[in-house]
Amino acid sequence: MNAAAAVLCGLGTWLPPQAVTNDDLARELDTSDAWIRSRTGIGTRFVATPTVATSDLAVEAGRRALKSAGRDAVDGVVLATTTPDRPCPATAPLVAARLGLGTVASFDVGAVCTGFLYALAAGAGLIAAGTVDSVLVIGADTYSRILDPADRSTRAIFGDGAGAVVLRSGDATEPGALGTPVLGSDGTGSELITVRSGGSREPLHTFGTDTGADGRADPYFRMAGKAVFRSAVERMADAALSAARRAGWTTDDIDRLVAHQANLRILHAVADRMRIPRHRCPVHLDQVGNTAAASIPLALAHAAATGTLAPGHRTVLTAFGGGLTWGACALRWPDLTPA
Repeated sequence: MNAAAAVLCGLGTWLPPQAVTNDDLARELDTSDAWIRSRTGIGTRFVATPTVATSDLAVEAGRRALKSAGRDAVDGVVLATTTPDRPCPATAPLVAARLGLGTVASFDVGAVCTGFLYALAAGAGLIAAGTVDSVLVIGADTYSRILDPADRSTRAIFGDGAGAVVLRSGDATEPGALGTPVLGSDGTGSELITVRSGGSREPLHTFGTDTGADGRADPYFRMAGKAVFRSAVERMADAALSAARRAGWTTDDIDRLVAHQANLRILHAVADRMRIPRHRCPVHLDQVGNTAAASIPLALAHAAATGTLAPGHRTVLTAFGGGLTWGACALRWPDLTPA
């Protein structure tokens, strides 16, 4: 007997209401709208107010995904995030409780900007194993909390947001059925994307004593841009091609490539490396920035809402993030209405 396939049947998103334009950033930092757009393609990002946490964004996106799927319950919650409400416990059980889902299985996934695809794979695996019949997969991040206020490069790129999908048990031939995921990692690049302090390696409470690595804490997100660019393009393109092959598709068969919305140059380079016309690659980062684990579901919702992504489109999702991590997955887009 074949394992059940995970079928995507609902999609919901949420952005905090406070928009921060490039001109807003230019009033605080040595930057300009032209400088940011030329290097990233980003014009606006959204930032959570101090009283709003990752769980708040996740709950709203999850609620909307359930509405899109026409459901009021699922059997599990998988939350991808780099910015949990607290280091302990995981944020997913709180999200499940606030959504009224009861005592369902709930856990967090940490794979930075690849987190949503890792969470999709985890949700699909739970369905294939028969552990659950349905699962809510959420990507949510409030990167504004971990950015250095004086770092114009990261503040220009990242925004806050959440996106969620509902997966249900179904048949592999259905629209929305997820293909076999492609996942990978390379821990030798762990220093390229990192928040150095605050974990067990460099606990914040040890700084100022002899136990600190250099006597200084660095609780902010750091990224080696040039090295990350090269790795991101190579890994996302190769993973996407592998996912397409597993689905039995050639490059020409791919109607839409929905890549992690990191940087417009990266998106174009991935498309060019795969020899896919750029117009087949939806762009949403110009309006919301890089929203980390929320990036792909936000891009999917925007593309579906604008008609760029239509039912039946052979779609490949691909992402790259800290770890280093990367992943991809293929599906034929289902007929659904994002909420």
